[in-house]
Amino acid sequence: MYTKQAIGKFGEDVSCDYLVKSNYKIIERNFRCRQGEIDIVAYDNKNNEIVFVEVKTRTDFKFGFPSEAVNVVKQRHILNSAKYYLYCNRMENRYVRLDVIEVVVDASHYRYKLNHLKNVL
Repeated sequence: MYTKQAIGKFGEDVSCDYLVKSNYKIIERNFRCRQGEIDIVAYDNKNNEIVFVEVKTRTDFKFGFPSEAVNVVKQRHILNSAKYYLYCNRMENRYVRLDVIEVVVDASHYRYKLNHLKNVL
């Protein structure tokens, strides 16, 4: 049996691997501030954008698709955290995108499916 934290970390790890293979540069992971947390901050080399990525990892669909957990309150926290990150790093005039990556894990068979939803917020 895996803990929620272990499953979440696995989802973030495979998401970072996927992003790097897709020509993104990982800038930071698990950025925390008063406004909330951002799982991954990346740079999309193809589109010249800073990308804030929320990773949602699940082992089943009992509570719906992973991305459905990114409700209005969570979206507001991500947006405010992204604004603060841009301010702190003097990146206010950059192109920005907010994405969600869904990871569904079948731990018993060491498999997963990943779905990258771009520009969702």
